[in-house]
Amino acid sequence: MSQDQPIAAPLRLFNSLTRAVAPFAPIEDGHARVYSCGPTVYNYAHIGNLRAYVFTDTLRRTLLWKGLSVTHIINITDVGHLTSDADAGDDKMEAAARASAKSIWDIAAHYTQAFKQNIADLNIIAPSEWTVATDYVPQMIEFAQKIADAHCYELESGLYFESSTVPNYGALAGGRDDAAHARIDPVAGKRNPSDFAIWRKSPPGEQRQMEWDSPWGKGAPGWHLECSVMSQARLGQPFDIHTGGIDHREIHHPNEIAQNQAFHACCGPEIGAAEAGFTGARWWMHNNFLVDRQGKMSKSKGGFTTLFSLIDAGVHPLAYRLLCLGAHYRSELEFSADNLAAALTRLKRLVMGVEGLKARAQGVTWQSPRLDYLRANLHPKLTPLLEQFDAAISDDLMTPRALPLLEDAIGMKKVPADEKLCLIAAFDQALGLNLLSLTRADLRMRPKDAQLTADQVETELERRAAARANKDFALSDTIRDELIAKGVEVMDGDPLRWDWRPALGS
Repeated sequence: MSQDQPIAAPLRLFNSLTRAVAPFAPIEDGHARVYSCGPTVYNYAHIGNLRAYVFTDTLRRTLLWKGLSVTHIINITDVGHLTSDADAGDDKMEAAARASAKSIWDIAAHYTQAFKQNIADLNIIAPSEWTVATDYVPQMIEFAQKIADAHCYELESGLYFESSTVPNYGALAGGRDDAAHARIDPVAGKRNPSDFAIWRKSPPGEQRQMEWDSPWGKGAPGWHLECSVMSQARLGQPFDIHTGGIDHREIHHPNEIAQNQAFHACCGPEIGAAEAGFTGARWWMHNNFLVDRQGKMSKSKGGFTTLFSLIDAGVHPLAYRLLCLGAHYRSELEFSADNLAAALTRLKRLVMGVEGLKARAQGVTWQSPRLDYLRANLHPKLTPLLEQFDAAISDDLMTPRALPLLEDAIGMKKVPADEKLCLIAAFDQALGLNLLSLTRADLRMRPKDAQLTADQVETELERRAAARANKDFALSDTIRDELIAKGVEVMDGDPLRWDWRPALGS
């Protein structure tokens, strides 16, 4: 690679619309606009939910790596998402409020803050803006009014979008998915099984905590309407990339696209039938499921795993990020105690390697590397690693190929530590593992149910050291075994001396 040429690998991304990988170029030169479906804040996010945001963050970091500026929006759904992902049942927020006997606004505030804490713990870059659904209800009503005459019909239960009024409905899901839409609760009067609610009227005699006046009666917006309105309001149409979980690809995102087509036809530059090729976003990208041995994680099954529960077990949250990066975002990722423990061990080894380099480093240029600096100054033995890393993440975010290059850089012989750190810091800007600031001590996280405090562990280790100095090896072994039984790993000859054993089930 020439030192006076930019990083050469073209960025190629998979587009769910075409089911193909293709070169990506933003609509606006040098600037990418990205919208990500955010959480419905009626409960804690489970770790399967959070995989979507590790993926989106990797996408954002890769766009930045390629020299683009990024405007990234994540929405907070605090109204309108139903208890089934197939657009069926009662509102999740109302149901959660009833179950907890709390205000729906308090429910939303609590779980929004919890989600933002998850985002911070996973070192995910905060979005350019959080959009909150209830802040946009007037715009949602206006949007619905503009498409209602040509694309909607009213029933006793609300205003429904007629999916047959737009061409190629369901193309994102691979065509009209009768099996998916068979999961939707039947509604008397619906013209097609795939028709969906734009506005849901409050049932007669029932007052909900979240409801608004509209031309179709008091009620609340449909979930699909929210994302169309918020993405258009903050990013315009068309914008570059819309992300979400693969479950959104079957119903939620096809419904968004149908609304976008309808709005473009009614209010876009060309008045007429909805355009088959207009979807609102040029690229639609979806991460695959995180699965356990019982199948896809689901809150409806109960007993789901959260990032908070992993932290309570003594697992650093960046170990989960590393687990996610170890699989391609479009592949299913199996979650198990063994896989997570392996990711934690790998993270510890990476941190130990970087700490060793920092101890030998002479300069500080590695603290804030720039790619132009790297191209001009990188050690010749490291240049192939830079090329390979760029090629990997430019190939539809192929992080499983990129990660081993970290180990290769750490172990490279006859290269100054400063230069290796400079390259690792650059890699980590794309991977987000905080390798230049994490320490092994940071990774020593006390499980919530640990029987000892850190001070008590240190006291026992001092007793053991005294026993060994007195050649009382039986007592030394007894203390070690007692510590192991209480979840402490004793590490003789290691400067850290001991670590917690994560309290992970099988």
